[in-house]
Amino acid sequence: MDEMYEKGLTVRREVLGAEYVNASIEAADDFMGAFQHCVTSWCWGYTWARPGLDRKTRSMLNLAMLTALNRSSELKLHTKGALANGVTVDEIREVLLHATSYCGIPAGLDAFKSVHSVLQAEGLTPIMDTPPASPPAE
Repeated sequence: MDEMYEKGLTVRREVLGAEYVNASIEAADDFMGAFQHCVTSWCWGYTWARPGLDRKTRSMLNLAMLTALNRSSELKLHTKGALANGVTVDEIREVLLHATSYCGIPAGLDAFKSVHSVLQAEGLTPIMDTPPASPPAE
């Protein structure tokens, strides 16, 4: 294996979890193997391993970009990665709200639903006993 791939494999496992990454690579046949090598080398070995931004910032950027692209499954995966990189639930909500303002309500709604399902599965969302208060009547 080449150095960029090895570096990427380390970062990818640290962010997304070794179990997920190993399963993706092991499930790849010759056709998909080329894609796995590309992603691991370029995205993770070149981009994520660069010194210019910390992983937390990179995760927040990914959440915003995946919202813009309306990529629900990748958004769920990168929500777990963001949590692993120290992004708080409050910060995730703010990133999604910011992205919604620029990407539109449909993209924002899909993002909120996708991320919310991950946060619920991780036990990171409070269950409200009562609905939120209505704004005061004018």
